[in-house]
Amino acid sequence: MKSSIKKMVSMTAAVSIVCFTAASCKGKGASAGSDAEAETVYAVNAYVVEAGNLDNYLEFGGDVSSVSEVDVYPDMAGKISRISVSVGDSVRKDQVIAYVDASKPGMEYSANPVKAPISGRVTSFPPTLGTMVSPSYSIAKISDTDELQIKVNVAERFVSRISENQTAAVTFDAYPGVEFNARVFEVSPVLDTASRTMQAKLKVEPADSRIKSGMYARVRLITDVIQNAVVIPSDAIVYRNSKPFVFVAQDVSGADGRSTVRMVSVTEGLTVDNMTEIQEGLKEGEAIIIKGQSILSDGSAVRILSVSGKGSRDKGEGKE
Repeated sequence: MKSSIKKMVSMTAAVSIVCFTAASCKGKGASAGSDAEAETVYAVNAYVVEAGNLDNYLEFGGDVSSVSEVDVYPDMAGKISRISVSVGDSVRKDQVIAYVDASKPGMEYSANPVKAPISGRVTSFPPTLGTMVSPSYSIAKISDTDELQIKVNVAERFVSRISENQTAAVTFDAYPGVEFNARVFEVSPVLDTASRTMQAKLKVEPADSRIKSGMYARVRLITDVIQNAVVIPSDAIVYRNSKPFVFVAQDVSGADGRSTVRMVSVTEGLTVDNMTEIQEGLKEGEAIIIKGQSILSDGSAVRILSVSGKGSRDKGEGKE
């Protein structure tokens, strides 16, 4: 009897010890988990919001040609008996560039001079000595190479966005990395019925001797300019329930780069080259998260590794 009572007391004591130990372990585990969750800090990069101009543009390809270019026609039919110029030569108005001999067997005529109708440079002269020509045959082209233009064809859907005096940035394969400024000086009032395009002409300003007639130009035509816009990298925007948000850092100069973030609803405007105008929700000088923001939530703790943007102080890349 006493032995049975002792066994029951021993078993009860053992169960009590196990339950206490389990309760203690569970309590310690929960406390550790809470601390770990509270100490979760996300490594991120920030960007200081700034106001600036956002330029929307259209891109076209165009050909460089002379503003003043004329064909030269002889006054009578005959064969070229003399050529006085070469391609590339500069000529004056009324200067003789060739002679045409209209003589036939049994008929002798004096050679008829062909004169330049304008001053400029000879850019084409296909005939050679002895070539038969007529008044309907152009024997040369003379261009004013000091005044060049770029012709672009604008698709019908973009016609409403083109007007005179718009500015453009122009590049050429011959000068990689160099941009030239240009301006629209003429817009055709009609569209080509075959191609459904409208022609626009631009001038490079100021004129540059490096640009030659016949070059191919890549034109970035500025169609809309939004001034003093709040502009941020488009990748900084996250979407929750199909609505746009950004995460704003509460303090970018905290100890060891530590801060917290708040999730802010924004209204998007124009997007150009991965930069988006923010119409509402942000103001200049605020710091937003641009890397690591996809895993954040309102109130998340972060460690800011770097800060970019013109309004930022350079902050080197940190290490974990």
